[in-house]
Amino acid sequence: MQLAPVYPLLYRVLHPLFPKCLWHGATEQKTIALTFDDGPHPQYTPKLLAVLDRYQIEASFFWLGVCVQRNPELANEVFQRGHGIGLHGYTHQSFPRLSTDELKQSLLNTQNAIADACQIDGHLIRDVRPPNGLFMPRQLRQLDQWGYRVVMWTVVPEDWVCPGISVVEERTLAQVNSGAIIVLHDGYYGGKDVAAITANLIPQLLDQGYQFVSVNEFWQQRQLTKPRN
Repeated sequence: MQLAPVYPLLYRVLHPLFPKCLWHGATEQKTIALTFDDGPHPQYTPKLLAVLDRYQIEASFFWLGVCVQRNPELANEVFQRGHGIGLHGYTHQSFPRLSTDELKQSLLNTQNAIADACQIDGHLIRDVRPPNGLFMPRQLRQLDQWGYRVVMWTVVPEDWVCPGISVVEERTLAQVNSGAIIVLHDGYYGGKDVAAITANLIPQLLDQGYQFVSVNEFWQQRQLTKPRN
């Protein structure tokens, strides 16, 4: 059973319940964020980078630590091109299945892999997207205590089940709106179509007047609109 029709409903339910997570950017501005999970992948990510370069689009990548360790030069290439980097765990294990120590170590190992590959301070990588979008309230509190920021989503076209390029494109265009965070995948699942999907989506969204921004810019928008005491 495909869950793509359910995700917009989940978004509407979960967003108000967990307001500390970043679910979207400013809805009064016609900006959207392209995000990619599960990479970097040695075949799929370079093709995706070529598409982003062609349109000069800044995206945000949420990496698995094990994939960074396998492809350090590619990880560094993504970083050097100015794309945003976040954590997706060391392997694709749902956070609720991990103990507190296992979760902390998974994120630390991923930060260390990024630090080694990109020659940066891994602790500067603070954005986390839970695999499968799953978490428990206790884990949100822990992530906040450890200094991480949880990034979720607005548009989830379920590309990882490979329903076809046109299907993912149609689902995305039907759900997108101002401030949307779009989730696609450049890893083992879904990655074979990601460059073609992205190449089809970007010009259509640009024609609709959208501007592509990083997840970090959405955090900055949120800080500016935060009510003052």
